Amino acid sequence: MPRKRKLLAQLSALQSNTGFPQIDTLEKLNTTPGADPSPKSSKYFVIEKKNSPQLQADFFNQPCISLAKSFLGQILVRKLPDGRELWGRIVETEAYLGGEDEASHSKGGKQTQRNAAMFMKPGTLYVYQIYGIYFCVNVSSQGEGAAVLLRSLEPLQGLDAMRELRRASRKAPTKLLKDWQLCNGPSKLCQAFGIDKAFDQRDLTQDAAIWMVPGQDPPGEQDVVATTRIGIGNRGEWAQKPLRFYLRGNRFVSVVDKKIEREMAARGHSPCS
Repeated sequence: MPRKRKLLAQLSALQSNTGFPQIDTLEKLNTTPGADPSPKSSKYFVIEKKNSPQLQADFFNQPCISLAKSFLGQILVRKLPDGRELWGRIVETEAYLGGEDEASHSKGGKQTQRNAAMFMKPGTLYVYQIYGIYFCVNVSSQGEGAAVLLRSLEPLQGLDAMRELRRASRKAPTKLLKDWQLCNGPSKLCQAFGIDKAFDQRDLTQDAAIWMVPGQDPPGEQDVVATTRIGIGNRGEWAQKPLRFYLRGNRFVSVVDKKIEREMAARGHSPCS
């Protein structure tokens, strides 16, 4: 039966691809002992996993605002020490433009030991701590001291591991987190992906524990909401600049701007389904 032999050959070739885990390994990554054996992953995962070359330096080497928008729909991958991989689709970002930006850690062009990664080559991780407890992760772009904050992810693979990491980072016992609660905020994202200060100054194009791959369908302009950043305090006009970007209609976004979305709808900008 030629058709059957052809299908078996294609399956064998897919399983022998060293760039990604074997099919049975994927099933193990997405299940826990005694749990439902069905894969704990998003509907996007299987499609995106087949052909996903790692994003290279030329992708990150673009102006900050452009990079913040370009990140939307791309996939962040984190490989844990035990070999499990966590995959999340980027759905929300914020741009910090460097010296002129009053809300940036590099305002005035001042370089310190803490913010050194913001002045390194595009694609370098800048991880900082807030409230002495939580971490946030940024990626450097073109521009002196410019970087993009990763605010929210849509979990795709390794959701059980993300729950374990979130649970371990919180002192008080809490209810089991829903999928949309795992990475819907910059500190939650870092908890779920096990990102801490040890990741500061790492290169996304070279690191073996964290990298990015292209998403399946890049969003169009009508799918992207541009609004004000969150939690930057009194920074004058910079507090009002539309430098936060998110995928409209995506329930994994941390905070939606209903006013801006209504204005977009009134202009006839309908999000893609």
